[in-house]
Amino acid sequence: MKNWVVLLLLISGVYGYAQTIDYNTKKGFAANGYDVVSYFDGMAVEGKTDLTAVYDEVNYKFSSVDNLKKFKKNPQAFLPQYGGYCAYAVAVNGKKVNINPETFEIRDGKLYLFYNQGKNNTLQFWLDESPNKLKDQANKNWEKIKN
Repeated sequence: MKNWVVLLLLISGVYGYAQTIDYNTKKGFAANGYDVVSYFDGMAVEGKTDLTAVYDEVNYKFSSVDNLKKFKKNPQAFLPQYGGYCAYAVAVNGKKVNINPETFEIRDGKLYLFYNQGKNNTLQFWLDESPNKLKDQANKNWEKIKN
């Protein structure tokens, strides 16, 4: 009986540290390997392979030691919304769609990433259609699809 209790405690401990949401980790990194801190400086900058961190079992790259330190100090401040999937697709379709890491918006201190290829610049759609309304819808949809 004691063995079963110990086993259950171990299993629950492992699951307690697992990812809390599904993250878009194309190329093995969040934001396709772009520096999530650099977005808050208004730039989409590719991270370097020798400047990395792990948060919630997800790998992140950074373009500078300073950005790496900022992230480590407060990772949640820099996480892309909706696991790094396209904010517009989450809002409109309730779907997880890949992003173009150079298409982003910082709104209310949060990072939103978007799909952008050909005539489908979803950031422009987002801006044209009422970002605050879409953000509210994306938040509702994300609760249903995040796991």
